[in-house]
Amino acid sequence: MGPNLLNNYGQVIAMLMFVIGFANLLFHKNMIKKIIGFNIMDSSIYLFLAQMGYIKSHIVPIATDGAASVDQYINPIPTGLVLTGIVVSVSVTALMLSLCVRLYRRYNTLDLDEITTMLRKEGR
Repeated sequence: MGPNLLNNYGQVIAMLMFVIGFANLLFHKNMIKKIIGFNIMDSSIYLFLAQMGYIKSHIVPIATDGAASVDQYINPIPTGLVLTGIVVSVSVTALMLSLCVRLYRRYNTLDLDEITTMLRKEGR
């Protein structure tokens, strides 16, 4: 392990979280588990963006005691992107969960293999 890996542990954790979420999305057949994997992937992207926007020696861009140099502030754009992404993620999760409720009411299961089998029997 090099010195860059230890200095960038937040990005490494974000990448590991993304891989865990992606594996969860690929290997589970239950729709709820797939939604959880999708949310883990979302969270890893937000962590990665927050880590990339943070600069160790800089401060939050809130002017309290007069105007300070722009070079002392952290870039607020990644934080805004993370907040916007969280709002979109909550909306997408709500939509996916509502579709899961509709699937369960129709097929009495959330297993994708069983739903596919039932669809083939129906002729769709």
